[in-house]
Amino acid sequence: MIALGFALFLLVGLMAFWTLAFVLGFAVPMWLTIGAMHMLRPKRLIEDEDEAEA
Repeated sequence: MIALGFALFLLVGLMAFWTLAFVLGFAVPMWLTIGAMHMLRPKRLIEDEDEAEA
């Protein structure tokens, strides 16, 4: 019974470790890169047709 509890502990711990490694190694850098690219992207100034006629 102790071995089953230890195996379950290792399973949960390793799943948490690999999830954390994925989030910190891939998801967060991708999120920051996309956010920075979005902030640095040039903005388009579009005039509405109603304002152009007036």
